[in-house]
Order: sequence, then structure tokens, then C-alpha cells
Amino acid sequence: MPTGVYNSTTPYMPISPSHGVRSAGLLLMLSLFAVLSSASNWTAPEEQLARRIAGITGPGAVALEITNASSLSRADYDEVRRGLTTQLAYLGLRFVNPDQAAGSVHITLSEDLQNYVWVAEIHQGNNESSVVMVSLPRPAAAIGVREANPLTVHKTLLWSKDERILDATVIDGNPSHLAVLSGDKLDLYGFRDGRWQPEQSFPVTHAHPWPRDLRGRLILRQDHLFDAHLPGVFCKSTTTAPLSLNCRESDDPWPVGSDQFHLSAFFAPARNFFPGVLVPGVGKQSSAPAFYSAATLPRDKYTLALFAGVDGQVHMLDGVSDRTAGNLAWGSDIASVHTECGSGWQVFATQSGTGPVDTIRVYEVPDREPVLMSAPLEFSGAITALWAESNGNTAVAVLRDSESGKYEAYRLTINCGQ
Repeated sequence: MPTGVYNSTTPYMPISPSHGVRSAGLLLMLSLFAVLSSASNWTAPEEQLARRIAGITGPGAVALEITNASSLSRADYDEVRRGLTTQLAYLGLRFVNPDQAAGSVHITLSEDLQNYVWVAEIHQGNNESSVVMVSLPRPAAAIGVREANPLTVHKTLLWSKDERILDATVIDGNPSHLAVLSGDKLDLYGFRDGRWQPEQSFPVTHAHPWPRDLRGRLILRQDHLFDAHLPGVFCKSTTTAPLSLNCRESDDPWPVGSDQFHLSAFFAPARNFFPGVLVPGVGKQSSAPAFYSAATLPRDKYTLALFAGVDGQVHMLDGVSDRTAGNLAWGSDIASVHTECGSGWQVFATQSGTGPVDTIRVYEVPDREPVLMSAPLEFSGAITALWAESNGNTAVAVLRDSESGKYEAYRLTINCGQ
């Protein structure tokens, strides 16, 4: 498109007062047109979403809630909210308190990398919830808003050793303790004199050989110290000192959710993945495609569960539908954490780097489109495990160093952008 240029006034051309008035009037009209054009950017999606909502609810009394989970400014949010309520009222919806409503409509204004995505969840009586949505392109200036204040990931080395580390977790207290799970034992360390010092070592007994790609998970408990899950084996610590570890053969499901949303899945003891049977499930969905790891993101009215599938796809279950997230190039390990940053929930995702270097990035999922929120955090080797800690706001990554061959366990924390 041609660019505008400044033209000076033609020499010796007199400018009459009436010409000045007409020019001022023209400028005013252009200014008003620009304002109206800007405002009308929201009109089409407002009408479209309102029609889709009314097509399900019909005219009547509803409880309406509109949440802004996007980078829209307060002024734009207020404008969109007014536009949506006006359109819905025009189509016959009346807004009342929840105890007086025949149904409820929760609209979330979210976004992905390229578009604003407006989603409406509709609940009516005992009927299944309905979801409708519209999307519209984000202006170029808005797309960079999330990138202006990225989140920062920090890693803290917890332990390093020659034997394989399956998982590790910090037990807060005075003093703090560190539990490190290996294939044949669980080591417990106490933090004294500025470093972790060995205290106890518990054997992990098992009747069958371990699979080649061994995995394990540590979970802290309130009524006893911790549980350890390994393929076909469940270990539980005693409740009182001196501590001991009792292991037995078991096909019990492993916890893969969070303290905010308890989700477990059965593990294939002869393999290295979860076949997909969930306990208790995500909404009405009691199974997922076979997966390596999961991340749960509790919402106000439902939970979004992400699964790093063995098919290379990231599957997203919301209790009703299963959608894939496209070509994210995520690795097989993901974990969700609850922080004070951004929307409050983030996802750690592994990704293969250049040569022997693996990376971890942080994403947010405002609706169904993951948004990158951090620069890649590099590790000097292949990441072999990534689990959220029981506190819910940190995670532990385990890698095998490409040079030394040792296994290293790191605690991952997220710092909010300034």
C-alpha cells in the first residue's frame, strides 16, 4: 500500500475562513469514523457469539458471567462486555441472579498466539453443558503483549549420582529433607551445615525384573511421609520414627494430577507409559489416549487435562471432548504447577534441543491454544523425568548428563515477569 506523505500548502493560494471550517469539519468526521471503526471491530464477533448462545438457551432468564483471561485492556474488556450483554438482551435473554436463573452462561475472553478466542459455557438444568466459541484476529501490537513480560524458570541442583534417579522431592521442615528414588533404593537426606547429608537408605524390594526404561514417582502424604510408585510395585513409608519402607506388588494407579485435582492412571508395568485408563477420570471421560505424562489445569467450572501421548500429540480433555493441540513439538514429559504468575497455572514442557541438549519451556493455556511464556531453559543432557512436586508450585526434572553420564535432579521454580 502507498504510504502517506506530507504536502505543503500551494504557494500563493489564499485560505478562506469557510475553507478552514470545512477542513476542521472533515477532520472531526475522520476522527469520529476512526473511533467508530475501532469500536466496530468487536461488533461482528459479539453478534456471532450472542446468536450462538441464544440458539441454545432461547429467550429467558440466565445468570451471566464474563471473565477476561486475555490481554484485552480494561477499556476494551468493558466495551466487549457491554456489547455482548446488549446483543444477548436484544435476542431475549434476561440477566438474573443464579438462584433465579433457568440456566447459566459463562463467557471467557481468552486468546492464543494469533487470535482472540471467546468461549461460552452454557449450563441448563440437568442437561449436558454446551460450549460455543468465536475467534477473531489479534492486532499485531497485541500479539506481543505476553512476550513483553515473559516468565523466568530457575533450576536448583538437588542431587547428582551415578545410579539412575527416577524422582526426587524436598520435604519441607526443620530441618528440610530430600528423598531420592532410584531403582533399588530410596535415599533420605537431611539439610545440615548448608548441604544435604545422608540419613537413611531404604531398599525397594521387587519380585520381577525392572523394564528397560524404568520410571518411578514420589508422592508426599499427610498421614505418613511418602509413597513411591514403580512398575508393578507400591512402597509406603511408616508413620512414626524410626522410618521404614514397606513395598509390595501392586497394580494400583499412579497419581498424575495435582492437589487441586486428583487424577490417577494405571501404568503398564512392562512398558514405560500409561495405557490411558483414568481414575476417577476427567468429567465424563474415564480414559485418554495412551500417554507418557499429564498436566491438569483446574478451571472455575471444569478441569482441562493435557496428555503427552505416545502418538506424539498433546491431547486435551475437558470432560466432554478430546482435542489435539497441533504441532507443538513437545517432548514426552509435561507437568503443571500453580503459581502467582499470569493466569495462575503454567505447564512445563520438555523439548529436544540441539545435539545432546534438552530444554524446558513454560506455557499457559488460556483456552485450548498453549501460549509460550518463557525462554528455553537448557540442560546438558537428555531429560529422563519431569514430575510436579506435591506442593503443587514447583517441579523436579531429572536428566542424564551427556559428558559425565551422571544423573542429576533439579528443582524448577517460576519467577513472574517484572
